[in-house]
Amino acid sequence: MTEGQRDDLPSRRLLEGTERAAARAMLLGTGLTPEDLSRPLIGVANSWIETMPCNLGLRDLAVHVKEGIRAAGATPLEFGTIAISDGVAMGTQGMKASLISREAIADSIELVCRGHLLDGLVALVGCDKTIPGAAMALARLDLPGCLLYGGSIMPGRFRGRDVTVIDVFEAVGSVEAGRMTEEELGELERVACPGAGACGGQFTANTMAMSIELLGVAPLQSGGVPAVDRRKPEVGRAVGRAAVEMVRQGRRPSSYLTRDSFRNAIAGVMATSGSTNAVLHLLAIARDAHVELGIDEFDEISQRTPWIADLRPAGRYNAVDLTRAGGVALLVRRLLEGGLMAGDAGTCTGQTLAEAAREAAREFPEPEGQDVVRQLHDPVMASGGTLVLHGPLAPEGGVIKVAGYERRSQTGPARVFDSEEAAMAAAAERRIVPGDVVVIRYEGPRGGPGMREMLGVTGALVGQGLGDQVALITDGRFSGATHGLMVGHVAPEAAVGGPIALLQDGDLVTIDVERRSISAAVPEEEWARRAQGWTPPPALQGTSAFARYAHLVGSAARGAVLTVD
Repeated sequence: MTEGQRDDLPSRRLLEGTERAAARAMLLGTGLTPEDLSRPLIGVANSWIETMPCNLGLRDLAVHVKEGIRAAGATPLEFGTIAISDGVAMGTQGMKASLISREAIADSIELVCRGHLLDGLVALVGCDKTIPGAAMALARLDLPGCLLYGGSIMPGRFRGRDVTVIDVFEAVGSVEAGRMTEEELGELERVACPGAGACGGQFTANTMAMSIELLGVAPLQSGGVPAVDRRKPEVGRAVGRAAVEMVRQGRRPSSYLTRDSFRNAIAGVMATSGSTNAVLHLLAIARDAHVELGIDEFDEISQRTPWIADLRPAGRYNAVDLTRAGGVALLVRRLLEGGLMAGDAGTCTGQTLAEAAREAAREFPEPEGQDVVRQLHDPVMASGGTLVLHGPLAPEGGVIKVAGYERRSQTGPARVFDSEEAAMAAAAERRIVPGDVVVIRYEGPRGGPGMREMLGVTGALVGQGLGDQVALITDGRFSGATHGLMVGHVAPEAAVGGPIALLQDGDLVTIDVERRSISAAVPEEEWARRAQGWTPPPALQGTSAFARYAHLVGSAARGAVLTVD
């Protein structure tokens, strides 16, 4: 045993004693030494993949994390998990795999750690579902360790301005509307994603990267350093060293994943106008952490939390600008000043959140004159950007992001589509007109299955200049890059007989943000007649991951998690 090592580590049951000789022989066959096996075994879960820039830098980052683990006196054991690119799969049937992958990521990390009796874990994450998936696994395992976000992509440059992939999605609609040429679109797509790193605004990846720091499962400021920044290798080594210390101290996620930490994360989402997907993912992580959290808490916290970080898609700046301005730690200090976060919430490093924020100020000071993170008395908007609606069309709730938009209501005729493809075709053919309320259903967790994001449709409508003239409701999801009067996560979903399944073309639908309501002007007797005539779509059959997910997944209002209840 090495100096300072605990004698109750799981790996000792795997490796010590005469009867464990075969296990030792197998591991020695991988190139490890007897000395390596005498040390704590730290898993390095790597979601590196070549199908997207988001996770592309993680193979190199893992090298530095493992250096830090070895330097601290432990043995790293790297293993892989999967990742699905929302940005690449968006608008295709492949997008159905995205949310489903969250469960596969969590399961695969859990199984490796349990199967090999690992003592600790560092999970390297990048794109949208790898972050909550890894956090869910860490919460389930209650294993000392942490997550490390690979970092944001740098912005691209197009005709003198910074751009991200959302500009490309919206440019598609601009081409269809004759506001941009095919040649200009080709030029934009070649420069929008200049290298490794996750999408550069406060879209889902950066929203969740911030959230895991506020939850305490990632060291504060570790994710803010961009993917290609020269400081990233040292961040990796530092996290590796810190993970070993967590193992030695026996510091488990259950000691700091509390209601306060989840409410801190929600406050951060609201103060940055972050992705609505955070609602799904924080609910799911809370379930695995055995922390009570309800969907209406997001609305409650939103109402008291000002939007102060002026980030895209609703604001002006990209993720790298937030880091230059002082990072997530600056945001924490602002919210602590207003009593809007619990500073005594714990973190994986053993510091409180307030202590970590103060320490980070030394390495990431606030530059004079920065206006990325504003003062509490001068917010971008007085309340948070994400709200929860209820009402006859969404008894369990629906989620809307209103940041950057003054419209607070719309009543208009429903244009009903039973798939994203049908809605996208109508948008491409310019059949959606000002005043319409677009309804996309049977795209929920079970109905999709997989609750696809609708960025293709919303991006096209914004690109056509209809962003402030139409509304959209769906039992599917929206990308973190979506903005406008768009209500997602409508629950119960259409596939289980939710009210959204009964809407028909021409029904007058009202979205009223102030009343937190979504309804349709349909007489009760007509509603009852439609309900009596409704039949559920055929259930998926077979042994595919999609079929198993469709049979086991629960409501979006509870995180769209799998259940065997």
